[in-house]
Amino acid sequence: MKDIVSEINAVHRATGRKTVATGEARTVVLRRSYAGEIEDVWDAITTPERIQRWFLPVSGDLRLGGKYQLEGNAGGEILECEPPRLLRVSWAFGESQDFSEVLLKLAPVAEGKTELELEHTAIVDPDMWSEYGPGAVGVGWDLALLGLGLYLTTGETVKDPETWPMSPEGRRFVTDCSQAWGVAYEASGAPGTEVSTAVANTTQFYAPDVPLSQN
Repeated sequence: MKDIVSEINAVHRATGRKTVATGEARTVVLRRSYAGEIEDVWDAITTPERIQRWFLPVSGDLRLGGKYQLEGNAGGEILECEPPRLLRVSWAFGESQDFSEVLLKLAPVAEGKTELELEHTAIVDPDMWSEYGPGAVGVGWDLALLGLGLYLTTGETVKDPETWPMSPEGRRFVTDCSQAWGVAYEASGAPGTEVSTAVANTTQFYAPDVPLSQN
């Protein structure tokens, strides 16, 4: 795999607040550039056969107004679709009615390069937010964007994505991403003690301590 530090530093991260129809929501934003023309990056994030190679299998009526379901993960409705630049979907687990949307925007930034911006906006339980902060969802999206980058560069992606975060390389990646989300959280105005707690809890969630017998 390419250098982990470079992969982490390739992503700009931010977090904030946004008012939506049902209340005040939290946002996480990730932005990075990929090698590839905008049409190819768009195809990679919207074509089922390609999505499953770097993320998860997806099913449903994949057109504007249609419903989608990611295997073992979220599902929702395709709310906006403007190829090859904008995709907005609702994002829900099970029967949850809480507001949650993901917005993807693509833009050419140089010859042969495309910038992808992902914004996840959701109303989050205050206790959950104070315990984990933006890293709870942010690190998950970091893993997804890592997979997309590897796929666009090599045609392959992370092997065994469910277990990879527990490997030495994977643990370093999720730990450093959790720390990076702590920096973004502090930049949003969060108190240092709250940031430290959120980083520790998020890191433990994605890369729990390994029993001594497994070291």
